[in-house]
Amino acid sequence: MFSGIVKGVGLILEQTELGGDRRWVVELGDAAVGPLAIGGSIAVSGVCLTVTETRPDRFAVDLSTETLTVTTFGKLGVGARVNLEAPLRIGDPLDGHLVTGHVDGVGEVLDLVSAARSTTLRIEVPEGLSRYVAQKGSIAVDGVSLTVNAVRGRIFDVNVIPHTQAVTVIGEYRRGVAVNIEVDIIARYLERLGTAENRSGKPAGVGMELLQRHGYAHKD
Repeated sequence: MFSGIVKGVGLILEQTELGGDRRWVVELGDAAVGPLAIGGSIAVSGVCLTVTETRPDRFAVDLSTETLTVTTFGKLGVGARVNLEAPLRIGDPLDGHLVTGHVDGVGEVLDLVSAARSTTLRIEVPEGLSRYVAQKGSIAVDGVSLTVNAVRGRIFDVNVIPHTQAVTVIGEYRRGVAVNIEVDIIARYLERLGTAENRSGKPAGVGMELLQRHGYAHKD
């Protein structure tokens, strides 16, 4: 589990194809994510990966075919810069929001607009993800915890302050850039609760009828 507070930017130094999978060696640079342990987790641009090798200045991870297909990683290679975050530890501050590192889809940066010293990003998400995006809710873009300012169909806006632009790859974004999107985990579980069925196949989730029956909603 992560918080979406990126600790620095790494650089992909090596890429090896392994029978459909892929292996990366990533340079840590000045990212404050160490010390890393073999078998431990790290978030790379919002994707939770397992460390397979580690040295003081770099680490290696394996990318499965599934990861390459459902994230931006299939199009990244040597020389690409990536956001890095170590997993949360018990007692760490939760400065962002709970991020699992399980990407829901790939979005596209449609526009970047100056807003005083900050930048407003306009991002389009794939069909089916927009229902999880709520105004003033949380969303992770390439692993960065951001607050949604506005939603219009499949398009949402987020405001990025200068500090965030400086310490993440967001400062390098241009129109058309593909980004990893993870929606708020709470939204996914709420949807599941609302659509659950019992053994007979009948609705067993939290719907309006249940809320009305217990006095949490009015019939009008």
